[in-house]
Amino acid sequence: MRSKWTWPLIAALALVVALGAASCGGGNDNESSSGNTTSSSASDHSDVLAALVSDIGKFNDRSFNQSQLEGLNQAKSELGVQTDPKQSNQVSDYIPNLTSAVRKHADIVISAGFLLADATNKIANKFPDTHFAITDYSVSVPPFKKNPNVEGLTYAANESGCLVGNLAANMVKKQGGKQVIGAVGGIKIPPVDIWIAGYKFCAKLANPKIKVLVGYSQDFVAADKCKTVAQNQISQGAQVLFQVAGGCGLGTLSAADAAGIWGIGVDKDQYNDAKRVLTSGVKRVDTGVFDTVKQVADGKFKGGTDLNFDLANGGMDVGKINPAVPQDLIDKMNKLKQDIIDGKVKPPASLG
Repeated sequence: MRSKWTWPLIAALALVVALGAASCGGGNDNESSSGNTTSSSASDHSDVLAALVSDIGKFNDRSFNQSQLEGLNQAKSELGVQTDPKQSNQVSDYIPNLTSAVRKHADIVISAGFLLADATNKIANKFPDTHFAITDYSVSVPPFKKNPNVEGLTYAANESGCLVGNLAANMVKKQGGKQVIGAVGGIKIPPVDIWIAGYKFCAKLANPKIKVLVGYSQDFVAADKCKTVAQNQISQGAQVLFQVAGGCGLGTLSAADAAGIWGIGVDKDQYNDAKRVLTSGVKRVDTGVFDTVKQVADGKFKGGTDLNFDLANGGMDVGKINPAVPQDLIDKMNKLKQDIIDGKVKPPASLG
């Protein structure tokens, strides 16, 4: 597939082939994806090479990057593609890693997040015959200009943030004491704030008396930095802490454990990453990577558009819920989930 003669054909196919949206749970007809594709039988696409470039959080973050690597590995095992994961240990690795993937004639180069947007745009413009995709970024906004060789993978994280905010606020209401919860973000960027916006909005919807503390570590790796922010929020009476900082956020969960309060994981189900995890806001970035690779393997890549993930199609969800959570609070959260899917509740996508 990577012969130079096939690139014009692939580019032409990308402009005319329509992507059939797979729905899950919500029957959504919008362009989207779901975990249903992961049940497809194993096939041989050994002539396809899929590359994934991590952000500075690295593949061992037990969160955002690791989940995408799992999606790439799933594509390898289920679709039979070749894979090339490239870890970025620093920002200066982005362009060399992207360029290396192109020069290996990768059929799809996936950038693992918002932080790679400028580098991805630069390399995509330089190599217009290569397919690219980027997690947590729409190709309809700068620096992209609906590039025909770039696909955006966007996630309604505010929806899952809303659910865990609802659960956190209701748990604090039932427990009594100071009506305070917190959120510890990594770097203040839109993919972080969208989680916190939903969390804060729906916490206050459930419990108008709740106070929501928001802080940032300015890091996605160093757990001690998140732990420091978390401890500051605990000193202000926070009874639940939502970590939105990748590997750094493990420090938040650790601080919650030490203080005997609840922690909430992010991106992956982090129930087993600490002793007192209430639940996790789950973003199926693994599914996004898998589905993108499958598009390319099937000759159905659709550059210049976004592949959207939300509660309705299973691209967003919550993880395992702690047995200490009363069933009536779970029922309230599930009702809210349906209200979001039905459009009755619309969590904001940014902090006001």
